[in-house]
Amino acid sequence: MTKPVSWRPYIAGVLAGLLAIVSVWVSTGVLGKPKYLGASTTFVRAAGLLERTVVPDHVAENEYYQAKKVRVDWQFMMVLGIALGAFIAAKAGNDLHKEWVPPIWSDRFGGDGRLRAVAAFGGGLVAMFGARMAGGCPSGHGMSGLMQLSVSGFLAMAGFFGGGVLVANLVYRTKGGAK
Repeated sequence: MTKPVSWRPYIAGVLAGLLAIVSVWVSTGVLGKPKYLGASTTFVRAAGLLERTVVPDHVAENEYYQAKKVRVDWQFMMVLGIALGAFIAAKAGNDLHKEWVPPIWSDRFGGDGRLRAVAAFGGGLVAMFGARMAGGCPSGHGMSGLMQLSVSGFLAMAGFFGGGVLVANLVYRTKGGAK
């Protein structure tokens, strides 16, 4: 197997920034008002689309779903594009492989894929709950907020990174110090 090729983080950051700028420019020109990058509303809309296949009356009468306009929109397509882009990048960089339990997880908690799946699902629930409470996700508040130089964007990013560092240290702390 050939050695995986990594993306340089600075290049990836510049490309993400350019994507944010282009999305605002295009959405302003086409829609008349800027649309900033974000992803968490897509998951709400996806849940609404799935729920509508089972209990359409509930979705039609639900105030939350009415406010979020259950539909496939540009943001929904962007999230699908992220998944497709990640696949293409992994394939192009020779880094596409199946891995149910990452080594850092198995070193700390063992190789049980079920425990990892439950923890990942629980973490996703907590993240989505926080994103809905905050009215947006890290990409919306962080990237788009920083792009606008908003104080809330800076505070959000400080909270995201601070929380991530704290949780990573709690979850992956090794016995007897760092590895």
